Amino acid sequence: MSDISRLLAVLPRELDGFRAEIDAARERGDVILERPPLNVISMQQREQLRVAFEALDADPAVRVIVLRATGEHFSSGGEIRGFLDAAPEHVSRLAWNIAAPARCTKPVIAAARGYCFGVGFELSLACDFRIASETGLYALPEQRLAQIPGSGGAARLQKMIGISRTKEIVMRSRRITGHEACDWGLAAECVPDGELEVATDALVDELRDFAPLAQRTAKKLLNDMEDAPLSLAIELEGQCYGMLRSSEDFREGVEAFAAKRKPTFRGS
Repeated sequence: MSDISRLLAVLPRELDGFRAEIDAARERGDVILERPPLNVISMQQREQLRVAFEALDADPAVRVIVLRATGEHFSSGGEIRGFLDAAPEHVSRLAWNIAAPARCTKPVIAAARGYCFGVGFELSLACDFRIASETGLYALPEQRLAQIPGSGGAARLQKMIGISRTKEIVMRSRRITGHEACDWGLAAECVPDGELEVATDALVDELRDFAPLAQRTAKKLLNDMEDAPLSLAIELEGQCYGMLRSSEDFREGVEAFAAKRKPTFRGS
């Protein structure tokens, strides 16, 4: 079974507002928001997105996952009417679905231009790296609907940029530009609109050069340390270091360094 056939086998027959692709030659999987012109994210789509991220994470042909969108805007947010129509049980799963990129063992990149609002912003915050276009605008506008972010947006923001700036975005529904997102530490870089794909490709290739096991270990360690006290975080780091010390990739890295050659990592 081909790589894309394996992916299609686990996804719903009809995807709601997005598509998923695998480029095996580049060891890359893409989740592409595709409901023009604003790529509004429906309730059903949230659950399907979770399945897509889990499928790409499980596919051995994929090393890096990219979340992106077609058109001028990443996403204007969620389907507003859906919140009134959804059952409480369904609404309670929203944060779990949107956290799918964070649970992936592999690196996940969000590349956004234009509007990145509401659940679109929350989905990008669950990714490991964010690349912003100069046309990018990020916002959590839920206060304008007498609501608050419900899929991890406020919680993730406060961890990343602190309480004062998070209050600016959440309590004032303030929009921040791609440059501000970069300055505030939300985005890894801000690039001209026409260079967003090039910058994304470059980061994918950079991440592919590292050892897969070390990448997966680093991501899990950093996520696990987020709420740990310093003494526990240091202990976790030491355990992970010790585990990687016995890996074949570490041996290959040391030998390649000594021989002044490029290492060939195999993920073991």
